[in-house]
Amino acid sequence: MFFVVLFFYFGYNAFYGERGFKKYMYLKKEVEYARTVADQYRSKKDSLNEEVRLLSSSSLDLDMLDERARTVLNLVGDYELIILDE
Repeated sequence: MFFVVLFFYFGYNAFYGERGFKKYMYLKKEVEYARTVADQYRSKKDSLNEEVRLLSSSSLDLDMLDERARTVLNLVGDYELIILDE
């Protein structure tokens, strides 16, 4: 009888315990979610790095500079129409 109770005790803790299978599956999903969020931030960081590279003094892209100046300063010429697309 003692061994049966001991078996069920360890079996229950192996599944529902603090370090059991159910907690393992929960943490596995959390890690997957954190990786997807990290990938999204990494892609956003890469796109921002590309914009910074285009605006740097060593390789200045005048079209990019003009676009950023118009966006930030909200300036437009008298006979110009600007359509911003993200």
